[in-house]
Amino acid sequence: MQKTLNTSVTFSGFGLHSGKPVRMVVHPAPAGHGIVFVRSDVADGTGAIPVRPSALIEAPLCTLLGNDAGVTVATVEHLMAALSGCGINNARVSLNGPEVPILDGSAAPFVARFLQAGIVRQAAPLQVLRVLKPVVVTHGAAMARLDPARALEIRFEIDFEDAAIGHQQKALSMVNGTFVRELSNSRTFCRRIDVEVMQARGLALGGTYDNAVVVDGARVLSPGGLRHADEPVRHKMLDALGDLYVAGYPILARYTGLRAGHTLTGRLLQALFADASNYRIETCDAAMAARLPGAGASLDDLPMTA
Repeated sequence: MQKTLNTSVTFSGFGLHSGKPVRMVVHPAPAGHGIVFVRSDVADGTGAIPVRPSALIEAPLCTLLGNDAGVTVATVEHLMAALSGCGINNARVSLNGPEVPILDGSAAPFVARFLQAGIVRQAAPLQVLRVLKPVVVTHGAAMARLDPARALEIRFEIDFEDAAIGHQQKALSMVNGTFVRELSNSRTFCRRIDVEVMQARGLALGGTYDNAVVVDGARVLSPGGLRHADEPVRHKMLDALGDLYVAGYPILARYTGLRAGHTLTGRLLQALFADASNYRIETCDAAMAARLPGAGASLDDLPMTA
């Protein structure tokens, strides 16, 4: 069955890239609604942005969605990961700005509030997307790939010169609350030198040591250090879960990312949907439902965030 929130949940904060304050409310929505962002600060009738692969716009450093009227919403990936990881299929996300608030740089604040509000079943069957054959996209040394699997698995590998990050790899199956327990509190990360370059270009204007892990060589500059020894690769897995949910369905597949990012995962989704023989839309049965990321997730799974 499809699921939505029991009640509306409000978040207030700043956009990571715009640096502007934003108020966002995630509302329950009826069965079949899907995830839809609604900008309240634009002309009437132009603010709705349904989440689907055709809404993806390539952008540096975040996942950006837009509609036919040219209205966009940025940095949706952490919220989308929380919705997927909590098993929420239908929601109306109202916000009064161009970007989802960054909060602490992870998905944990979203997950905590969703689970506190409660998630309810709806009297409608859930459709899932089953990947039937390998789909691969590459860009230079980076690669993103989908392979058939019984449940969503995520494998990721990163390699950075900075000793505070270095080479990291991890693989997890997103079952039994794994996302909430293992990935949800992992924060976005960046190198100090990159922050300076981004801000000079008008990006990451809302970035602080409190909403991102900032590293400089072997040093972690953010207060409190890392939440996990491998927090950067965990965050890349979090991003991948959120970006995959832009498909509009829970996905049954194994995702493999090698130095991949939002742009490459978006291209992977577009490649997936470009050939109808790559996938099949199925009605979710009880056995499938038990293997979806949100099945069994609870507040007890949520790790400490500091």
